[in-house]
Amino acid sequence: MSKVAVVFWSGTGNTAAMAQCVIAGAKAAGADVTEVAASDFKAEDVASYDAIAFGCPAMGAEVLEEYDFQPMWDSVKGSLSGKKVGLFGSYGWGTGEWMQSWVDDAKGCGVSLINDGVIANNEPDDDAKAACEELGKALA
Repeated sequence: MSKVAVVFWSGTGNTAAMAQCVIAGAKAAGADVTEVAASDFKAEDVASYDAIAFGCPAMGAEVLEEYDFQPMWDSVKGSLSGKKVGLFGSYGWGTGEWMQSWVDDAKGCGVSLINDGVIANNEPDDDAKAACEELGKALA
């Protein structure tokens, strides 16, 4: 059984709703899933998991949340080599550019992504929920 961590930060609940769909998909595929707040995840935790999904909404000028999520991401991204990693998050304005920047950052650090990021405009619709479930299954 693969061990999957779903690590996320959510301000309005939209990214949290997406995380629940990722968790449901991974559990449906037989994974042992742990939900972790971004502020509680550390680089030394990476080794405990076979796969990790990271979720963060767009903030400000289409950037990752700056106080909890970005520092955590910066501290763990160099430790993700050899792990299956997926990204997801919601946005309320703009074009979703933050996700492409995040994907580029991850790939630039040698992270092997299984997706190009699942995004939802505000509250996730049925398509976004289904994509999050598929992400969870792919990580399992």
